[in-house]
Amino acid sequence: MTDLPFGEMPYRPSEGDIRERLDALRPIPRISVQAFCETAEVSEAIEAAATDRRMVKAHVRVHAGGIRAAVEHYASAPTPNLVILESTLRPDELLADLEALADVCDPGSKVVIVGHHNDVSLYRELTRRGVSEYVLAPVHLADVLSVISQLFAAEGADPLGRIVAFVGAKGGAGASTLCHNVGWTLAKLFGNDVLLADLDLPFGTANIDFDRDPAQGVSEAVFSAERLDEVFLDRLLVSCAEHLSLLAAPSTLDRDYDFDPEAFSALMDAAQRSTPHVVLDVPHVWNGWTRTILERADEVVLVAEPDLANLRNAKNLMDTLRKARPNDRAPRLVLNRVGIPKRPEIAPAEFAEPLGVELLAQIAFDPLMFGTAANTGRMLSELDGKHPAALTFSDMAHTLTGRSLAKAAPRAALSGLRALMRRR
Repeated sequence: MTDLPFGEMPYRPSEGDIRERLDALRPIPRISVQAFCETAEVSEAIEAAATDRRMVKAHVRVHAGGIRAAVEHYASAPTPNLVILESTLRPDELLADLEALADVCDPGSKVVIVGHHNDVSLYRELTRRGVSEYVLAPVHLADVLSVISQLFAAEGADPLGRIVAFVGAKGGAGASTLCHNVGWTLAKLFGNDVLLADLDLPFGTANIDFDRDPAQGVSEAVFSAERLDEVFLDRLLVSCAEHLSLLAAPSTLDRDYDFDPEAFSALMDAAQRSTPHVVLDVPHVWNGWTRTILERADEVVLVAEPDLANLRNAKNLMDTLRKARPNDRAPRLVLNRVGIPKRPEIAPAEFAEPLGVELLAQIAFDPLMFGTAANTGRMLSELDGKHPAALTFSDMAHTLTGRSLAKAAPRAALSGLRALMRRR
């Protein structure tokens, strides 16, 4: 007897295994899903999958009961895009019940069976009868999402780009500076296209940092969301370097920038379809659309300074995003401007401990170098590729793309030591 294609889990998957599987999945399109479950374990797995950020467009309902409950329900109701049915019956009984379901199931609906018998003959017979997939219990939310993604992802579709969102724990923490430098480093290191979007529409600084003054940018993308596609988006971009394109903020106050929570969803979708790496500079405000962006990004980088106000805000953001993204990695933490002379600071380890995370990196205070880069419209690595912060940006780029397990913290500590020696 051979293993079935999906669902058989001879061991309990680790958190890392689950996250790796989820990271490879495409978001689920706008579909309706109904499940009829006989056991609490399967019901809980489907309900957990329904709350995942990749299922935000799908509508999911979970009912008690198996195939017979579904037959009774659909006798007077239309079937959805996908029906998930759990059955603890023996193979011959399961097939008999499916005959009754065929009489009430619409031809366009897909059916997935969650069974409790590892029987290859049953799998082949179900496939012959038009069942889309047979999944062997027990199932995890990753199994559910994998099956749905494979059934409804466009055949031959290109992989989606990965979205990394930078946000500051407090205004002025330097999140934009780090965002722009890491985005530039991504493009230079790996030779893959990077789209950097400055979402701080009234006060964005990406156009200054890259010395560009485009006539169009992110505001046109947001206010024309109904016609935004890859072609339109490409017209709004301005090249900042080889493989790096900028979607700049207007940085003007001639209009109000009030948006609904889904205002940037079309932009994120179009950017993912056209670019391998999407880097978002999210302003330090808290409203519906910033919350939506942070909840749906593949990675969130939280930038903070080592003081009490930053710690409080970082803790609040960590707790909120962990709750909203239960199946994703916690936000990455970067401490910026470490080692300001005469400023009392919270030690990096003491800052990270209550947040329950390890530092991705820490950047030493160096106003001369960062100020020079900002005032000349250049990235720090362009001025000095061997500067400790430039090396840290490289480590961050490797870690955020999964290219390697960069050890950012020791290098950052070295950055602080060098900065201290320069001050002395």
